[in-house]
Amino acid sequence: MIRITRQTDYGIVLMTHLAGNPHRSYNAPELAIEVHLSLPIVSKILKLLVRDGLLVSHRGVKGGYGLARRPDAISVAEIIAALEGPIALTECIDDGPGECSQEAICPLRSNWQRINQAVRQALEGITLAEMTQPLGGRRVPHTSPLEQTLSSPVL
Repeated sequence: MIRITRQTDYGIVLMTHLAGNPHRSYNAPELAIEVHLSLPIVSKILKLLVRDGLLVSHRGVKGGYGLARRPDAISVAEIIAALEGPIALTECIDDGPGECSQEAICPLRSNWQRINQAVRQALEGITLAEMTQPLGGRRVPHTSPLEQTLSSPVL
């Protein structure tokens, strides 16, 4: 099973909460209470999101954390990458050398790179603004962008 970490799940919850009122600043204790998470984990996640430029922090009495950009300009891929590192299902992340000892003789490397790219593109296509809205009656296309990418020929 492929999973994101609990920290990343919580990070998306925090970002979605902030996106619900994007013009407001929240302090870490307030956020921890509102999203029902512990203060240490909230503080850690907020620092990582500030480090990667997804949040801004404001000092002072009325300080706190806010989104660095509009919710529709932040992708789920950016949040995951800020908390997990590069998005990839295998060590075949980029065209450069990876950490796999079988890399030089692996016949699947280009296919894994294609899959990694499809997953990354799918996550880049989902904005934080979209995450604030329930799917409700929204219909999912018969062929998803991920399926389209996977079914396209390799060049």
